[in-house]
Amino acid sequence: MPKQKTVVACALGECVHVAGVVNFLRLAEQAGWHTIFLGPAVPIEKAIQTAQAENAEMLAVSYRLTPETGERLLAQFAESADDLRSAGVKFAFGGTPPVAERAEKLGFFHAVFNGEQTFEEVLAFLRGEDYTQRSESNFPQDTIGRIHWKQPYPILRHHFGLPTMKDTIAGIEKIAEAKVLDIISLGIDQDAQENFYHPERQDPRRTGAGGVPVRSPQDYRDLFEASRRGNFPLLRTYSGTDDFIQLAEMYIETINNAWAAIPLFWFNQMDGRGPWDLEGSIREHQKVMQWYGERGIPVELNEAHHWGMRDAPDVVFVASAFLAAYNAKAFGVHDYIAQMMFNSPPATSDAMDIAKMAASLKITEALEDDDFHIWRQTRTGLLSYPLEENAARAHLASSIYAQMSLRPHIVHIVGHTEAHHAATAEDIIDAARMARRAIENALAGQADMLKDPIIVSRRDEIVSEVEVLLQAIRNIHGDKDSDPFTDAKTLAESARLGIMDAPHLKNNSFARGEIRTRIINGACEAVDDANQKISESSRLAKYL
Repeated sequence: MPKQKTVVACALGECVHVAGVVNFLRLAEQAGWHTIFLGPAVPIEKAIQTAQAENAEMLAVSYRLTPETGERLLAQFAESADDLRSAGVKFAFGGTPPVAERAEKLGFFHAVFNGEQTFEEVLAFLRGEDYTQRSESNFPQDTIGRIHWKQPYPILRHHFGLPTMKDTIAGIEKIAEAKVLDIISLGIDQDAQENFYHPERQDPRRTGAGGVPVRSPQDYRDLFEASRRGNFPLLRTYSGTDDFIQLAEMYIETINNAWAAIPLFWFNQMDGRGPWDLEGSIREHQKVMQWYGERGIPVELNEAHHWGMRDAPDVVFVASAFLAAYNAKAFGVHDYIAQMMFNSPPATSDAMDIAKMAASLKITEALEDDDFHIWRQTRTGLLSYPLEENAARAHLASSIYAQMSLRPHIVHIVGHTEAHHAATAEDIIDAARMARRAIENALAGQADMLKDPIIVSRRDEIVSEVEVLLQAIRNIHGDKDSDPFTDAKTLAESARLGIMDAPHLKNNSFARGEIRTRIINGACEAVDDANQKISESSRLAKYL
């Protein structure tokens, strides 16, 4: 086993500001270093002597006071430590931009950090990489590899697509250069989702409606090429609403699609977003899950939040999360991305949101095994943003801080401009920087909200109620030799009968839309005609 490398760090001279030093050492520990913190206002001689005594491979110093004073101190430090440098010890400096600029000019330090570098860049230096000159090979180009590479930080994703190819390409270049995202999710317009291979069905008046109007494989290649800079973010896009396998093949060939996002009940005639009826679309979605699973590509089912955005009760939300994960496993997916959209409905409290997501994880964790892994992805509610910009920024940060209680592997950032306009590249960079700070604050020592007795009690209540709902689905299943949870006819029937239901589905040809819900004590509950909370055993009595 190789010897653990040692780094000694301190604030030098008369400088007493050590927050940056402590953060650097925390990253060093994550990168596998043994760390020694000498504290504030450390004399040059003590720093050098400690590094010698500890046989340290690195000596990191900080200075955040007057640039002129700092320049003289660092010149003296460099002269005194020259023998250590000649012996192979690495030297790092961190300080304010004016002091860092002067430290850089000395030509002594192997790395100079002025606060503008991302934690990925600091980690790269600590891993022995040249963080200033990095290529695509330095950044994992698959989702699971990127998750492992970045731990304990989640990888970051944002949706992006403007009404023209030119503006979208320029925006992707800008986002990649900013090095703030790991995944850019391409927002493509409705005709690209539904009619990519059917130009005769496309309507020129809809071009750019909802995203970038990609019309050929070369368009996708051009978007991918725009991302080949900065931190080389991965790209991914919708699975479409028709021609699923044909689109999947093209996505892999053109943008190396990071993962597939496939619904179970949605993106069809039921929600007006595709040509298939409900039962037929479920079968087609299952086929494309299997296609991606056979190729070892992760799959996300963007399922539960579609119920939540239609004011479905928490129990239906969690039941759909279970059915999504269950189908993914049944159809051969190996790496399943469990998406958990907070603030859906928007009036849900943080505590009840966390309880709902904890219930989703608890009820699906039994599905995990050596061949089926669940990766947690959280996001802010699409419909929850206030219009006023400062309030929206606060909502973004506070929502992501709450999401961190689930220790997500992926954070899907929903930009603070969502209530006003589709995010520009500049909006996304701003949103990502806010998100990164909220994440760093949480990882520095967030209270364990999953142990809150109110959250635990609500989690267990939801899980118990979901079991009742799932039993109702079993009971309507006609073929006792097949699996009710993967049978497309049974799943479609569960919506038609109102077992899986949401208020916004009223007057829908494929669903009941008769369920009533209210926010009670921060949770979204099914209620009776008197607006009183009802249990699933009462709501579904005829099927039990």
